[in-house]
Amino acid sequence: MISAFSRLLLLLVFTTLLTGHLRGAEDDAGSIFIEGYTNQLSYQPGEKIRLHLSSSEPQYSIEITRLGAEDKTVFKETRKNGIAYPVPEDASSNGCQWPAAFELTIPDSWASGYYSVRLGVRDRGGKFIQRNTRSAESSLFFIIRPKQPGSETKILIQLSTNTYNAYNNWGGSSLYSYHGRNHLQGHRVSFDRPLAGQFSNWEYPFIAWAEQNGYQLDYAANSDLEFHPELLKHYKLVLSVGHDEYWSAPMRDHLEEYIRQGGNVAFFSGNSVCWQVRSEDAGRALTCWKQWYNQDPVFPTDDHSTLTTLWSHHLVNRPENQLTGVGFLYGGYHKSHGQFMDGAGAYRVHRPEHWIFAKTGIKQGDEFGSKDTIVGYECDGCQFVLQDGLPVPTFKDGTPKTFQILATCPAKWAPGDSLWYDRFEKDRVGAAVLGMYTNGGTVLTVGSTDWAHGLRGKDPIVQQITKNVLDRLSQ
Repeated sequence: MISAFSRLLLLLVFTTLLTGHLRGAEDDAGSIFIEGYTNQLSYQPGEKIRLHLSSSEPQYSIEITRLGAEDKTVFKETRKNGIAYPVPEDASSNGCQWPAAFELTIPDSWASGYYSVRLGVRDRGGKFIQRNTRSAESSLFFIIRPKQPGSETKILIQLSTNTYNAYNNWGGSSLYSYHGRNHLQGHRVSFDRPLAGQFSNWEYPFIAWAEQNGYQLDYAANSDLEFHPELLKHYKLVLSVGHDEYWSAPMRDHLEEYIRQGGNVAFFSGNSVCWQVRSEDAGRALTCWKQWYNQDPVFPTDDHSTLTTLWSHHLVNRPENQLTGVGFLYGGYHKSHGQFMDGAGAYRVHRPEHWIFAKTGIKQGDEFGSKDTIVGYECDGCQFVLQDGLPVPTFKDGTPKTFQILATCPAKWAPGDSLWYDRFEKDRVGAAVLGMYTNGGTVLTVGSTDWAHGLRGKDPIVQQITKNVLDRLSQ
């Protein structure tokens, strides 16, 4: 018989061995990592970029590549100062607070663009044979603004970096509950944490197509419209592509003034300018209370102009239609969220004589874009009635008086979306609206997030319309 002491001793030994084995297995399977973020979203050549990194291995690699029609790697280096840092409990809202591990002054030769940074580590000390050597990678990005804005091109694309952050749940929460910690929705999101973004789904195919077709673009972040509005005066045309959902009041103020002064804007995007955000920490964090607007500190005040909820909410009373011509209240989903799942994903043309349809050969009633489902995911529209069989805006929803509807596709809110907004007409069928207005400058909107998918698929009509817009509005 084994004594109680012996049994205890054996239990301790067994537990130690088992724990050690499990820890070793865990280490072998998943403890190797490297992650990071930049200290700014965008830079100009001559400015210093700082990477804030956390790494399980002291040695790591950095590879920086400009993404476009041809991806160009501009920097490679291996360093040995990697250190693992803890992730604060409030990292998603207040950042990681990791120190800078890498600094680089951006050369003048680096063109304006979107730069992907690939980070890599391999297993410590080579303690496994080569075929079992483990590695890990992650990526982050930064944007380079032009050193001399507008000197090489008159087209500026501002990337949807606010939306990237709104959907980022790294470290706990995003501005959505479906993938937040404990399914809780955050109301403040920090840029001081790893951020992958949504660039590859919408902006990348647009940019690759543009460069392949001889269009040069200058680049900026969403927040540059707020913090560097002096950029705008150097351009004839500003682009919004894909999913450009979260905008601050200064962003809108500066772009609307740009339009009044004769600047042109093309929203090759949908769900655009839907939610108002407030920038905090000099642009390193965003606040948005969304459907919980009554918890926003602005709510009890007499001034709701910066209340962080829908721009179209009656308390804010500044519908996105006033800027874009269309809005999400009169749009919704197509082939998404259970709405029009058997839809064509295509626009039906109403006014083929308009100049954007030049050289397409398209006729009234024709549809285009179904092959690549260019009407998909989230859509924006406006209130309209039919006159002589053609849609005409009512102008009751903020849509500018000169707005003309050129093409449409049915869209609808999902059933649960309207539960919190007491002034939304439930079960209303809206539309993705492709249209245009002029108010000093000209503003085009396509009313769909997925327009760029038609460029990726080389749809001839989508390509020709895009060329017509870029050629005319950049002059």
